[in-house]
Amino acid sequence: MSKIALITGSTRTPRVGTDVADWVFEVIKSRPEDKLQVEPLSIADFNLPIYDEPVMPAMVPAMQQFTKEHSKKWSETIISFQGYVFVIPEYNGTMSGATKNAIDYLYNEWPGKPVAIISYGTQGGERANKHLSESLELVMKMKVAPTKVKLAFAPGNDVMTAINDGKLGDDTRKAWTEAGAKDQILKAFGEVKDILEQ
Repeated sequence: MSKIALITGSTRTPRVGTDVADWVFEVIKSRPEDKLQVEPLSIADFNLPIYDEPVMPAMVPAMQQFTKEHSKKWSETIISFQGYVFVIPEYNGTMSGATKNAIDYLYNEWPGKPVAIISYGTQGGERANKHLSESLELVMKMKVAPTKVKLAFAPGNDVMTAINDGKLGDDTRKAWTEAGAKDQILKAFGEVKDILEQ
C-alpha cells in the first residue's frame, strides 16, 4: 500500500495550519476506498533549525551522510512516503521560511514523486502556492499535481481568529464548502494517485 504524507507547513504557535490540515484530512478521508494510506505529518514536530549540516543535501546518501539526528529523522520519514500533500500558509507574499527550510534539508528524497499543494491565507495563499510549486517542480524534480487548491479565509472575525488564536472559523469552513473546495482537494489528491499509478 502506497503512503501519502499530508504535511502541515506552518510552525507558528498558535497556528491555524493544524486546523486547516485537519479539515483537508477529513475531506481526503471521504474519498472512495483505494490503496493509498494518508498520514498527517507536521514540520513543527521535527524541530528543524536553519540548515545546520556540514554536507550538501544532494550528496546524501550516495557520497556523504547526515550528521545530525533531526536531519536523519526528517530524511527517514520523508523517504518512507511515495507521495505528498503540502498544506501551507502564505507569509509576506511567499511560503513560510519553515516550509522552505524543511524542503531544502533534503534533495534525493524528493525527485520523481507526486505532490499536491494546498495553500491558505487571506487571499488563499496564491503566491505561496505558486512559489512552492515552482521550487518542487523545477528544482526538486517532483511531479506537481495540476490542480492548485487555494483556500481564502472568510472576511471579518475569522481572519483575526486564524491569526491570533490559530483557529479555523465556522464561516470559513462554510465558505470553503460552498465554493467547492472539497471537490478541488479530492481532484488534486486524485491527480497524485494518477501519477503514482502511471
